Amino acid sequence: MRPLQSEAEFDQLKNNEKVIYLFSADWCPDCRVIEPIMPEIAEKYPDYEFIYVDRDPFIDICAANDIFGIPSFLAFDQGKELGRFVSKDRKTQAEIEQFIEGLS
Repeated sequence: MRPLQSEAEFDQLKNNEKVIYLFSADWCPDCRVIEPIMPEIAEKYPDYEFIYVDRDPFIDICAANDIFGIPSFLAFDQGKELGRFVSKDRKTQAEIEQFIEGLS
């Protein structure tokens, strides 16, 4: 999973790729809990590009997409929102995989 570089990149990926954004922050303890399992999850779902969005420098993207709790996930395909797993609650690997498998 690679980090988002700019707001322009967010829009470009959102509109042209099958992408899952992980909204997170270095200071978030629940985000650190899922960090070790994310490479395995990304490998399991190669159809998606996984992008890490640090909420602090990209707070405007968070606000524009109603991301008010972290860790949260937002999925797009060619500009269409496929689904969101947005809350401030800690997430398990099973919950994350269930979210991904439920994307249309």
